[in-house]
Amino acid sequence: MEKENNSIQQPSENLDHGIPDIHIIDLEDSDEINTKTSDSYTDITPDCYEPDCDEPDVSGNVPRKKRFRINIHMVLLAMVLIVFGTVFFRFKNWGQFISQEEIRNNIEGTYKNELDIIVPLTTEDGEIIPLNTEDGLSIVFFGNSPFADDRDSEDNLVNIIAEMTGAEVYNCSVGESYLAMESQSFSAVKQPLDAYTLYWMSLLATHAGNDWMFEEAEAVLGENIPPDAKLAIDTLYSIDFSTVDVIAILYDGYDYLAGHPMYSDQNATDITQFTGNLRASIETFQSAYPHIRIIVMSPPYAFSNELDENGEYISSDIVRYGWDVLSTYVILEGNICASTQVTFIDNLYGTITEDNAKEYLVDNLHLNVEGRKKIAERFVHALNYYNQN
Repeated sequence: MEKENNSIQQPSENLDHGIPDIHIIDLEDSDEINTKTSDSYTDITPDCYEPDCDEPDVSGNVPRKKRFRINIHMVLLAMVLIVFGTVFFRFKNWGQFISQEEIRNNIEGTYKNELDIIVPLTTEDGEIIPLNTEDGLSIVFFGNSPFADDRDSEDNLVNIIAEMTGAEVYNCSVGESYLAMESQSFSAVKQPLDAYTLYWMSLLATHAGNDWMFEEAEAVLGENIPPDAKLAIDTLYSIDFSTVDVIAILYDGYDYLAGHPMYSDQNATDITQFTGNLRASIETFQSAYPHIRIIVMSPPYAFSNELDENGEYISSDIVRYGWDVLSTYVILEGNICASTQVTFIDNLYGTITEDNAKEYLVDNLHLNVEGRKKIAERFVHALNYYNQN
């Protein structure tokens, strides 16, 4: 019996004993994975029709496409440069001066900031009583230097208004007078000029007081009496108020410069206060002469008495003399007119303002001729306001 041959069959000589080439596939390259099989290579013709598509190299491999990578450091550097550039630009242009004129030129239209309160006379039913000029127009003026300066000249403010309106005018102003009395009760020895404040003048005009204080003041003042004081009192005596149509009141910034108090919360008609004296006087006129229209004109702009290093007057919105700035006096004066229902003309913001004051003042307080004309124009506008509308 033949012995089985359990030997392992040898491989045929025809078999290829060579080790096949190993090709490493780039797993990140999807094109390569899709074009190769696990057994062998085949000719590769890329399915590519785009003009920028990568062509296979001589070995048949498609080169890997170049990718655009964002460098975070470059981005941060760019951001830093932008921030620093912006800060430098703002710093370089910070605080550039822009004049008021440039601001106005860039604003469309006209900006008005007047505090005018134009009020007519009315009946008890609230109907407007037009200004009656059939028998002529008659106006009485109370105040200080704006009305008193150059009293006998055609350039005097009262005379300019008379020329513009054709009115009969009575100038009862005293150049050195003021509104707020310096003493609660009149004392010729202590404060003789208090006699010429508006309140005592209103009492004389309405026959509600005696003239003894004027006689005492004149005796005490002697040669120091204001040159127009006696003339003002004599004029006041001569007026028949039953024929008067309008009472006009204008005091300049003297009360502000003298540091006179403005108001009292306890007593609205305190005659030692700027607003209290005005209110008490208006109520006196209204009680005695309800047929007369009252027009109050605010002080025009006035500078303080203080000078800067260049010798220029300092703004009255900066310097205080015991109470407050000039504009506060004007605002409170307007409030009194509103509450007593009389016309208020705002000269501080509407006529002679801080912007144009140097054109219309001869010093820090007194008006020149052109300034008086501007005041007159505003007064006539308010006077005829309800006749024109």
